[in-house]
Amino acid sequence: MSRNLFLSITNFIRNLENLFLPHGGHPPALALAGFQHDHSPKSSTEFSLKQLIGDGMLWAVPKHRRSVEKRLKRKFGHPEYNWKPLREKRNLRSCLQCGHDHEMGVLCPFCYQKVLKETELMQSKIQETLGLDPVDKEVIVLYEGEKAEQSTDDLKNKRIVEMKKPRPMWFTKNLLQKSTQQLSETKEVKPSDLA
Repeated sequence: MSRNLFLSITNFIRNLENLFLPHGGHPPALALAGFQHDHSPKSSTEFSLKQLIGDGMLWAVPKHRRSVEKRLKRKFGHPEYNWKPLREKRNLRSCLQCGHDHEMGVLCPFCYQKVLKETELMQSKIQETLGLDPVDKEVIVLYEGEKAEQSTDDLKNKRIVEMKKPRPMWFTKNLLQKSTQQLSETKEVKPSDLA
């Protein structure tokens, strides 16, 4: 494949040379007035891209496919020289919520799928209720048997979406609270827990 590509490119370059430089000199349109030019074929000072490139064109691709044996030796090593056996994972933990195994430092995939499904249900319910209008007010999601704990004045600037199912046990109300703190009006900094 690469040989055919190389041959086709070199043929194309030769055709371009013959088209624009038919006798190794300037094309007639670019020739200088009064300039004597010898149109002898194949002069020794002929400009050629083949001389420029030569046989040294390198392609940045492997010439041969790496065999299965060599790939496996790179992966696992060779038993007589450098053996790299498979090692068991020691960073597996059981989830405290559902009991499924997962890697340490990674969310439990089973619990994450539950959260993902619940989030998709909430998003679809919000889209049913509010439509495709831009969200200019805060949205409060209430599950079955819940009431808005805020006063009616606070609820005027918020949109309420009601889910017709009980709240899942893992989805507590404090997950909906804003985590950012309000900016303080005082500029004093009080150190705490210094000793």
